[in-house]
Amino acid sequence: MRKFDYSLDYKQLDLRERPELYAIGRGEQGVLTVEPYKSEILPNWRFKDPETATKSSEKIWAQFQEYLDKGEFVGADMARKFLQMGYTRARRYANHKGGKKYDGPVPDDKKGVSGAHGRPELPRTPEDPVKAEAARIFKAKWDAAVADERYLKQKADFIERYG
Repeated sequence: MRKFDYSLDYKQLDLRERPELYAIGRGEQGVLTVEPYKSEILPNWRFKDPETATKSSEKIWAQFQEYLDKGEFVGADMARKFLQMGYTRARRYANHKGGKKYDGPVPDDKKGVSGAHGRPELPRTPEDPVKAEAARIFKAKWDAAVADERYLKQKADFIERYG
């Protein structure tokens, strides 16, 4: 499986038209860059509380299914990444009041790339039960997405075709 290529100009690329340029990468890589999918999914992505997370994850789940119906693996994988990001961001807010996990600024050459980059992790605050429940809601949809038989088949076909 290819690494996500951050050197491509995703603002100018339409990955619906050029799916061969997409690399699944690891985790949430590219979730906020790959067009047109980012612009289609991002407006539905919210995790402030369980009600919001439920509505959001259901909308993104429906988009995931629609992309699979159309055979658009890139869109389905992007929807999967948004479900995963709903979980990870809600968990971050559940563990760290205000959502700030690391101390200090992100170095300029590491903006947009996840990780601590040498910064110390801030201490965890008492768990926020509202954000923890929002995370659980997204986790259930994310788990369902990565286990979906059509997703797995399209993923295998995509990897076989494009690497």
